Amino acid sequence: MSGAGAVARAGAKARAKATPERATEWDTQWAAERAAEALQYLGRNFPEILENSKVLDAHEELANEAATRGDREDYLEALRGYMRAGRAEALRIRRSAA
Repeated sequence: MSGAGAVARAGAKARAKATPERATEWDTQWAAERAAEALQYLGRNFPEILENSKVLDAHEELANEAATRGDREDYLEALRGYMRAGRAEALRIRRSAA
C-alpha cells in the first residue's frame, strides 16, 4: 500500500463523514497547539525532514480540511499521519545517507 494511496483513502473517508452537524466552532488555539506539538516532535526527533517537507503536504491538506469541517478527530488523525510520514521519510533519508 502506497503512502499516497492511504492519504487519498483517508481524505475520501473524511469527506464522506462530513455532515453539517459535525461542523462546530473551531478552536484555533487548540488546533495551533496540536500542530505545534506535531512539528516539535518531528524537529526534535527527525530534524532532516524539516528541510525536505514535501512528503508532508498531503497530510497538511487533510488537517486543513478537517479544520475547515471542525472535525477534531480527523484533525488529530491527520496530524498523526503527518508525524508518521515525517518519521518514515527521515528514516529513508538516513538509510540512503548510510
